[in-house]
Amino acid sequence: MEPINIKRQELENIYGKISPFEFKNKLLELATNPSKKSTRTLLDAGRGNPNWIAHAPRNAFFTFGHFAIEESKQTWNNGPLSGMPRKKDISKRFFTYLDNNPDLPEVDFLRKMVEFCLYELGFNSDDFLHEITDAIIGDNYPFPDRMLIHIEKIVKAYLTKELKYDTLKGGDFDIFAVEGATAAMCYVFDSLIANNLLLKGDKIAIMTPVFTPYLEIPHLPRYEFDVVYINADEKTPDGKHTWQCTDKELEKLCDKDIKALFVVNPSNPPSMAISPESTSKIVNIVKNYNPDLMIISDDVYGTFVHGFKSLMSELPYNTIGAYSYSKYFGVTGWRLGTLALHHNNVFDKLINELPYSIRKRTNKRYADMNTNPEKVPFIDRLVADSRQVALNHTAGLSTPQQVQMAFLSLVSLMDNDDSYKNLTIDICRTRKKLLFDSLGMDLEFDKNDASYYTQFDVLDLAKDYYGEDFSYYLEINYNPVDILFDLAEESSIVLLGGGGFAGPKWSIRISLANLFDDAYSEIGHSLKKVLDNYFNEYKKA
Repeated sequence: MEPINIKRQELENIYGKISPFEFKNKLLELATNPSKKSTRTLLDAGRGNPNWIAHAPRNAFFTFGHFAIEESKQTWNNGPLSGMPRKKDISKRFFTYLDNNPDLPEVDFLRKMVEFCLYELGFNSDDFLHEITDAIIGDNYPFPDRMLIHIEKIVKAYLTKELKYDTLKGGDFDIFAVEGATAAMCYVFDSLIANNLLLKGDKIAIMTPVFTPYLEIPHLPRYEFDVVYINADEKTPDGKHTWQCTDKELEKLCDKDIKALFVVNPSNPPSMAISPESTSKIVNIVKNYNPDLMIISDDVYGTFVHGFKSLMSELPYNTIGAYSYSKYFGVTGWRLGTLALHHNNVFDKLINELPYSIRKRTNKRYADMNTNPEKVPFIDRLVADSRQVALNHTAGLSTPQQVQMAFLSLVSLMDNDDSYKNLTIDICRTRKKLLFDSLGMDLEFDKNDASYYTQFDVLDLAKDYYGEDFSYYLEINYNPVDILFDLAEESSIVLLGGGGFAGPKWSIRISLANLFDDAYSEIGHSLKKVLDNYFNEYKKA
């Protein structure tokens, strides 16, 4: 292997010009440079996937898979081939199977999950068990293609519990099962364009700091949106970021030319949920100044805040909710996500109000789906658009993935004490405290803080350590990339710059989910050491 020789100047030349995630790969090359003889352990705090998994629903999934295979063999068993599961009396055979195989992993947990669905959700036993048995085998196309009937009800109950989706305020809602929240956002962007709800060059708003792809997608040639940034600019009296938006920033949404608002809530990277005060302000603005505002809210980190309420709860008419199971349950590789939209929504209203000439063209797009294409709701258009409409009959998330999604949802629904939630929240908060303690930073409890990531300004840290003059010296003589370079080269620590997330230029983003606890103390000590080195140079200057 040829030695890696990445120069500081090379990184300076590309910093801010490429995605922070692509830049991170360059830092990884530097941090793992084989030419440096070192026993240092790589600490990559740039990745967002957690280092925990929910094992019980996985074990239940695999055990249930064994039952499903036995069911298929009972229908037809010819060497390497077997048939499709039969529906009649499948529930009796299922409970007999559990009784006869008490040593299989999570048999009792699986029994409780199914019984919960039968008694708490009121499912017919044969209908439900046949659906998930056939689904876990994956021998049929997803039908309904948007989401399987019983699984949708389970996931709906989960989203209502965890994210406070509100059927009392907003009426019933539908779910489209998708390949994670990233796929959800891609589908939404495409369908908004396909249905003329957004046109190339239209004005949209994005709440920042935000996950970098949400900054990049609107500027792609296909969209070229006019983007208004709603900045989390609020600070405490002593100048620290709260990662909330001031009223002045939120009032930008009063502009009726802003057609859509994209938000990650809680945010990424500050990991801060929109405060109730700011939510009330947004509700007031939408209702009184911009009633047709389309809101797309990615709520993936909502489960890490006690009492979290999605904008789907407060503004159900205006909001489409995106959610991913990846962070909460450690299933980034499973690609499990949802799009949810209430039956009564602004998206359908705006489609119906389009000029006839535009509706006629759009109707042609969906004509093969329905003899009256104008009646196809936006949620079903999303499903069709995900397969270029013509392949709508093959749309939908794979059925085994949907089964795993249901089992994960049931972990929450059956957990009356929120023990799983409390454990994951405690993990993130413990790691944040270890990091802040090692940096000598005060950590004040904020009920809106998901603590999945943390973001703070290095200049503020330098000022706290050595005074305002040194902070000014650092800003004038160095760049944020210097901090990242030194951490990677000297300590094999990889962090991301906050500027790539439309955050403050000198901020850094640290994932609190993907490393073991003691790593965060090490990261803090190493960052302090880098600043100490710069301070020693400052004293010599």
